[in-house]
Amino acid sequence: MIVEIIAVGTELLLGQITNRNAVYLGEKLAESGFDAHFQVVVGDNLDRIVDAIDAALGRADAIIMTGGIGPTQDDVTREAISAATGRPLDFNEEFADRLREFWRSRGREMPESNLRQAEHPRGAEQIANPKGTAPALALLHNDRWIFALPGVPAEMQYLTENEVLPRLRAAAGVGNVVMSRLIRSWGRSESQVAEMLDDLYHESTNPSVAFLASAAEIKVRITAKASTEAEAVALIAPYEETVRERLGGSVFGADDQTIEQVVFGLLEKRQWTLATAESATGGLIAARITSVPGASNIYRGGAVTYATDVKASLLGVPEEVLAEGVVSEATALFMAEGAAARLGADVAVAVTGSAGPDPQEKAVGTMVVAVYTPEGSGSRVLRMPGDRERVRTYATTAALHMLRLALTGEWWER
Repeated sequence: MIVEIIAVGTELLLGQITNRNAVYLGEKLAESGFDAHFQVVVGDNLDRIVDAIDAALGRADAIIMTGGIGPTQDDVTREAISAATGRPLDFNEEFADRLREFWRSRGREMPESNLRQAEHPRGAEQIANPKGTAPALALLHNDRWIFALPGVPAEMQYLTENEVLPRLRAAAGVGNVVMSRLIRSWGRSESQVAEMLDDLYHESTNPSVAFLASAAEIKVRITAKASTEAEAVALIAPYEETVRERLGGSVFGADDQTIEQVVFGLLEKRQWTLATAESATGGLIAARITSVPGASNIYRGGAVTYATDVKASLLGVPEEVLAEGVVSEATALFMAEGAAARLGADVAVAVTGSAGPDPQEKAVGTMVVAVYTPEGSGSRVLRMPGDRERVRTYATTAALHMLRLALTGEWWER
């Protein structure tokens, strides 16, 4: 099944907000085994939205639209679907009453413009939106599905997972199961991974193999279609085994598993506590770790030490080491050991570097990661591409993976 994404909103074209909804939808469709050949962004203009719908109906089996279903004058997605399909707009009095009650219950008078949300193209189903007031729309038109979702990410994501994807899976074939397994890796480029798995990609259509790169991590998606879930699992299993065998230690998880969750599990298993010491990343590692529920069981705390004298006074980095260079393996190692000692942790990870835009001692993108554990210490100099924020983000991910390798002992074996 081919699914096209149409994101509606002039603010997207002007760059005022990032189109994260399309990123989310693209990932969810890929995980579900659906093809997405086009993603379109169109402004709040009725005629241009109609043109986008017409084009999508000519080349896709389903359309997912986001944005433009609110109560204001520029929310014209409903009208565009009506015009593109030749279906007049009907008014849902029952939903209008629910809107009035929603505003009444909050002690506020409802602007009459909100009643536009009770309109829908004839034949469309209005889907309740428990996270907002604007209902989603689901319309089967000439054997093609058209979904209209709110642009608010939390609302869009809930409706996608609970309403849209189940309908698409059912439409993809009664009795068919589409299942994907996402193998997550770090440490090899996308091209390297693709070369190592080239035969799997070219020789198999079911399961199919695809490669996805994001935030310095490479994902291998294995998708199978079968009559039952058990059959799909059986089709995927030998491919997953081959992928894991070939990629080895660069594989760190699967499906929705994040590197911070993996690190948390490794620390918890060994009953070790963690501390962080950050310079260039400015607390990003700590933020990733503390995003995991239960992090307080293993995370002792962290130090963000930008100034050289603070590295010396707070973490005990010798002044002679700092004099030789802040962006150095020696400095990073002392930062890690100092954080572990001062925060009473068994393990510590430290990052220092030159994130830019101006170079600090070393070329922009030079980042140093060090890890201290009861079993040993190690450090690595890494070269990160991109602007300041990309360097910081990639260095944060790299630090978590260096920590993983140290906790599993793979670092010490290399």
